[in-house]
Amino acid sequence: MSPADGQFVDPTSRDRGPVISGEPVERSKDFVKSLERGLAVIRAMGSSNDPMTLSEVAARAGIPRAAARRFLITLSELSYVESDGRLFRLTPRVMELGYGYLSGLSLPDIAIPHAEWLVNETKQPSEGAILDGDEIVYVFRVPGPYIMSSNVNVGARMPAHATALGKMLLAGLSDDRLDELLKKIKFESYTERTVTDPARLKEDIERIRELGYSLVDQELEPGLCAIAVPIKTRKEDEPVAINVSSSIVHHTPESMVEEILPPLRTAADQIAADLASTGA
Repeated sequence: MSPADGQFVDPTSRDRGPVISGEPVERSKDFVKSLERGLAVIRAMGSSNDPMTLSEVAARAGIPRAAARRFLITLSELSYVESDGRLFRLTPRVMELGYGYLSGLSLPDIAIPHAEWLVNETKQPSEGAILDGDEIVYVFRVPGPYIMSSNVNVGARMPAHATALGKMLLAGLSDDRLDELLKKIKFESYTERTVTDPARLKEDIERIRELGYSLVDQELEPGLCAIAVPIKTRKEDEPVAINVSSSIVHHTPESMVEEILPPLRTAADQIAADLASTGA
């Protein structure tokens, strides 16, 4: 019976692990039950936004009140838990337990979950890229539900001057770096809408800086439009951007701004927040 049924069951009192596909999983002889219980207390408290009583912690963690009390006292002395004598809550210090893991995550590790949410919201694919010379390099990608005529893979390169990601990344450069790079761009034309004039591209970039987003309408490929925003990082000289691309069958440039831009900005902000928590 579970705690919700009014009786206590200690799931850590058995030597076997969880049952998977009907077969119990044997735990190692070196398995430390007390550590498991301590972590259960932290997880139990982390699952609630409100302070909890001793009884609530014990019930949610699935351990006896006496054991919960000992763990709470220990966690309090280590400054992971604070209490007013009746209610207990985790302190911000508990975040350091996960910092080592977070700090080892790469940009794709952090960005992809948010890009997956974005694709689910927009029903269109999303990519992230960095700048390498006059080209962008895709560093993560989440496909959408529709088959696109233009599919890219991680590591693929595209011209910066003809893509929403590229223009957004160029807009993130200092004026000196931008002017230097504009001299090196070949300005190859991909469609009749591709910007092939340096002065015109610089005008586009100035407008992008003012708006905070980049919108490209069939400049790389007929029938394909895309919108991109920056992902803020501590490395201002190494800009990162995320986009959503769509066939004009599904979205016009106007609807990209009205419908796609808000969730795109939300995803970019969430990625930036997670990157900041890792020190990136």
